[in-house]
Amino acid sequence: RFCSFCVVPYTRGSERSRPVRNILTEVHRLASQGFQEITLLGQTVNSWQDPREQVITFTDLLRRIAEVEGIRRIRFTSPHPSEFHPDIVEVIETVPEVCNHIHLPLQSGATTVLRRMRRDYTREEYLQKVELLKQSRREIALSADIIVGFPGETQAEFEDTLSVMELVRYDSIFSFKYSPRPGTAAFAFPNMISDEEKSRRLQVLQQFQRKIQLEKHASLVGKEFEVLVDGRSQRDVEVLSGRTSQNKIVNFTGPSELSGQFVQVRVVGYSPNSLQGELVQC
Repeated sequence: RFCSFCVVPYTRGSERSRPVRNILTEVHRLASQGFQEITLLGQTVNSWQDPREQVITFTDLLRRIAEVEGIRRIRFTSPHPSEFHPDIVEVIETVPEVCNHIHLPLQSGATTVLRRMRRDYTREEYLQKVELLKQSRREIALSADIIVGFPGETQAEFEDTLSVMELVRYDSIFSFKYSPRPGTAAFAFPNMISDEEKSRRLQVLQQFQRKIQLEKHASLVGKEFEVLVDGRSQRDVEVLSGRTSQNKIVNFTGPSELSGQFVQVRVVGYSPNSLQGELVQC
């Protein structure tokens, strides 16, 4: 895809998919080395198609990886909204190894801006995809990318983005000021937004999301989660840190030998970006 703000197609070339045999060979090798979590990474990862075996789909690939002995978690990022279909929700519901977290880039909540961005979905179509997730039998966390200050973005269009955030209530977001990239279509667009105004909008958006994350994290106090310990807390080297299957960061006190292991943790506190927990069992 050639979104008008994105330089990736020009620097990385056209979309291409790795053969399923190569992927599974790599997964088996990693599993034999003790790795338990696999991440499939692609700019539009859910449009993957095996170039050699035309019958296999992206969700078939997820199921095949889940069958590999030793693999306990599978993540993938980032799916494109236009290729996001009910079969992805179904595989999350039925295959426990597939993590219940989706990063579904929004970019803007205004259809008019999405058209200028060359995003081939509307606000309404995006919200329909979100509804698929909200109706799932398994609770699925949702994150997104959002750009503020795209050329010509009005205050009303910016507020359309805030209204989508209120409707969706993301678990987390990655938010950015629009940054012109030479060679992209948007680089020559008129009505550039001043950096001062872009900064103001970004601050408003981030404060809005901070409130949502605090409310969501407060509702998790007292609940228990399985956490894969992946190291030390960034703020306190005496504290361990790990992630739930919903990709939520949990910090808790525990022995260093737990690194790389799955443990059960109870949430006892929270901040906007992480949870505080206590070890329930090793």
